[in-house]
This record gives sequence, C-alpha cells and structure tokens, in this order.
Amino acid sequence: MMITRRAFLAAGSASVVAAALAGTLPSLAQDADTLTIAFNVNLPSFDPTSGASAVNPTIQAIYRTVFDQYIGQKPDLSFEPGILTEWGFNEDKTKVSMTVREGVLWHDGSPLTPEDVVWSIERAGDPANGNPVSSVWASIGNFTIDGNRIDGDVVAFDPTVFKWMAFLTGYVLPKAYFEEVGAEAFNQKPIGTGPYMVHAFESNAFLRLNANPDYWGPKPTFETVIFKFVTDATSRTAEIESGASDVTLEVSYEDYDRLRETEGLDGVAVPISDIGMIFLNNIGPMLDKNVRLAAHHAINKQAIIDRLLRGYGVAIDTLQAPEYEAYDASIKVGFDEAKAVELLAASGFSTDNPVRFPIQTTRGLKPKDYEMIQAIVGMWRRVGIEAEIQVYEIAQHYELRAADQLAPAAFYNWGDAIGDASASTGFAMFGPTPHSVWDTEDLDAMIAPLWTEKDEAARVAGWKAVDKYIAEEGYVIPLLQYVQPILFKSTLTVTPNTSGALQPSLIART
Repeated sequence: MMITRRAFLAAGSASVVAAALAGTLPSLAQDADTLTIAFNVNLPSFDPTSGASAVNPTIQAIYRTVFDQYIGQKPDLSFEPGILTEWGFNEDKTKVSMTVREGVLWHDGSPLTPEDVVWSIERAGDPANGNPVSSVWASIGNFTIDGNRIDGDVVAFDPTVFKWMAFLTGYVLPKAYFEEVGAEAFNQKPIGTGPYMVHAFESNAFLRLNANPDYWGPKPTFETVIFKFVTDATSRTAEIESGASDVTLEVSYEDYDRLRETEGLDGVAVPISDIGMIFLNNIGPMLDKNVRLAAHHAINKQAIIDRLLRGYGVAIDTLQAPEYEAYDASIKVGFDEAKAVELLAASGFSTDNPVRFPIQTTRGLKPKDYEMIQAIVGMWRRVGIEAEIQVYEIAQHYELRAADQLAPAAFYNWGDAIGDASASTGFAMFGPTPHSVWDTEDLDAMIAPLWTEKDEAARVAGWKAVDKYIAEEGYVIPLLQYVQPILFKSTLTVTPNTSGALQPSLIART
C-alpha cells in the first residue's frame, strides 16, 4: 500500500495510523466510485438488535447501510415502506398485520422471506438475546404466515411498536444464515439486505463496504464506501481539510463555518432529532431538590449556544425537541442565577461551602461537548456548585447507564428519530428500564400507564404532564436540540437527515 506523508499525517486518528502501519487500511487514494466518510464513532458490533450499541443513534447510519428496517424513514422523518409494504393494527388494536416486500435478496443471494421477519421480531422480543428494548418487540406475537402476509396478536398493547420498526433495533436479520453460523460468526461476517455489503472491517480503524448489485431499492451512487472511525473532532477536520476524506460530520462549528467557505468544500447544518442533556442520578447530592433545580437554573443555555456553538442549537427545557409530538413550549425552567444561589442557600450551600459532585462527559462525540460541560461547570461554580469533570467514551456511558452507575450528573446526546415522547422522556426517565438512572416511585407511577394508553390524545397529554412534573422537580437537565454540521467536497451533494444518520445513500455526485 502506498501512502504519502501528507495523507499519513492527515489521517489524524491514532487508530487510523495504527491501521496504516499494520497494512490493513484501504488506500487513501480517492476515485469517483469511492466515498470516504470520516465518522465520529467506532462500530462495537454488527448486530443492530442487541447490546448497548444497538441503541446508539449515531451508529444507525452504518446499520441502515448494511441492513433494512421493517419500515423505512425519509430524511424528514416521515415513514415509508421498507421490508414491509403495509402494516397496522386492527380497529380495536388486538391484532396486527404486515405485508412483506417480494423480491428482496440477502447479500448471499438467498431470498428474504416472511419467516425472516417473524424470526427477527421474536428474537428481538426475547430478553435473553440482549435487545435493550425487548419489551417493545414482545408486545406482538403468535404470528401466522399466509403468502407474504403476516398476522399476529397484540400481546401487550404498545402504541409505538410500528414506529420502532423504523427506529433503534428495528432491523430484519437473516434467520437461516444467523442460525447456521451463530451470533459470533455473524458479527464477524454479517449479511443484510441493505444497499451495501460488508467487505472489510478493522475495529477502531475502518469499515469498507461494496455496493449490493441486487438491492431492491435505488442503486447506490458509489461502488465503494469507507467509514473511517475518527473519534477526535480535530482529526476529522484534518480529514476533510486535507482531502483524505470526502465527507465528515460533527466538527466544531468554528471549523464548519471556516471550511464550508473554502474552495472545494461545502457544508450543510440543520436541526436534528438529537438533544444534549445531563442525566441526573438519584444518588448523593441529587436527592436534594434544591441542588437539582439550582444546577438547572444556573445554566445559561442560550449563552452557550451563542458564544460556544456560534448560534447552532435550540435551547430546550424538556426532553422533547420542538419537532416531537409531545413538545410543550410552555414548559420553562429558565436561566436565573439569583434563584440558583437562593435554592443552594436553603440547603446550606454557597460559594464558600459548595456542593460537590462529579460530572461525566464525552469529548469530541458532538461539537464542543467537552467545552460545553466546561462552561456549565464554570456557571455552577459562580453559584456554589463545584463539579469535577470526568471524560468517558460513549460505550462506557452505555455500560454505566445500564448498570445504574452513572455519576450524579452525566452528559449525553439522546436521539429520538421517531419523535415520540416514550422514546425520549419515557426511556430516559422510567426507572425500571436499563436506559434510565432516575428511579423514583412518584415519576414511575406517572409514566407507567402511558406505555399502554390506547387513546392517542390522552397519551400525548399524559407525556406533556410528565414533562411538566419533571421540570418542576428538576429530575433531568435538558440543554439543547443539536444542529448537525456536515462538511463535504463540493463535487458532492448531501441530503441532511433529521434523524442525524449520515447514510451514504443520501450522498450523491453534483
């Protein structure tokens, strides 16, 4: 493999350099049929339906490229046929029916069948298989197959099950191949029905994909796609600036504004369904309502957006982004430094006697994530909160959250591409789920009935009431809706995806 010094230096990421030294990195030379993406996360697993990485919204761009979902989703988040061409509940919501698309082939050339669909749903619904949202899939069952039509029972009504078919873990996997090779071998050599097939993979370095010649949907623009895993934002900037990569995302907004005006480069930045938030764990100082509310009131979110994020972002006070179905603009907490001081004083804390706790954060996963937490810690210090910053990788966050071992405060970006409150407030704040670290009976009692509410208007109203209560009690600190910066060569066009999934299928030549 030939690699120039400039390209070597531009590779930036230690993992990429290591791969180059090991001779495993594909050639950095560009050609018209190859698309190289400097991507912001590694790929821990190829199984999109089990394990913590399955609910990482950032990785969905890769999963959607290799696998198909039961139901598709357009860049504006509206639903469209995927592997299923028709779907729905019966009138009294006791039955479900689905029609499977004909003529779909797995990457090994075998046909996709309704049995694959049923097996995938049943496997996802079995907690033993490690699906983080198995309860969603277990809500339907007792399936029968007649031709390409599948009928089933509603086992425990979940109003969001069809939305999840276009969302996290909503992927169809190959029954016969998976059972033949087993989970471990599948993870080494996965096959799907998506527009691209896995050709080579080096953990922490790269993923090389080849176009699927038998794809049932629109033919991919590029014959080869390479995801380079470059977790450092500065290195991603170097990737696009040097020409070593064709596309990158989640660089700093300073670099985005600078480089999109550079000859040969272009950019797009739109609000996406991800929000930045701080999980509060109901341990130690967070058991004190005054501390929780003071921590929220002390944060000047708009100043962070204006001064640190160059205006890119939408300040929010609930876990609902403005585009979500249950967003309630009347729910406000607001920046009030004097009130934060007053609340802390009521609990005996001040700048001379501060309340102390650690706060965890990612660094480079999202633009200015670490710097944003630095700014918040500075705001807290002014009112009597001394927080120690601890940096963790996103994979560590999932492990700690699932084990209910997050610090009293932990920064995270939460994605809800289906815009349903159950997928934002619900899973983030309902104690019994492995996705929440706030476990109190009062909140769980409010949320529990909403999981199975059949009246849609009552369900949405219920979630709004939950969000209002959470804001009053200070159980979580929502910060902002993200604007995703994407930089790319001006020879390309990129269709921004509101879900935040930078899929190769949304990238074309000009």
